[in-house]
Amino acid sequence: MTVPAATEASAQPAPAPAPAPTSAQPAPARPHVPSIHVRALITWTAIFPLVSLGMLLLGPIMETWHPVLRALLLTGIVVPLAVYVVVPRLLAGHGVLARKAMERSAQRANRRLA
Repeated sequence: MTVPAATEASAQPAPAPAPAPTSAQPAPARPHVPSIHVRALITWTAIFPLVSLGMLLLGPIMETWHPVLRALLLTGIVVPLAVYVVVPRLLAGHGVLARKAMERSAQRANRRLA
């Protein structure tokens, strides 16, 4: 009699868990994801200058165009630029600042305890 494949797999021992890190200090806590309000502010901070710059640069070229076509071209340039380039960089900068703030807070707390 043959043993089904599922039974053979369940008969094998489970892999051992990875050992815990042995460093003296615990890993610093990661900052939380920015709130929706912070993300909205960061997005606006990216969009407003891009739209303003786009209007200044493209305005004279599109002066005679229908407003819908102007909006189509402007948003076709601004939205991908904001989504793929500017907003990720602003979020990364926010993450760096948040991490530094958490580190300073942890250092202050350690000084109070010492």
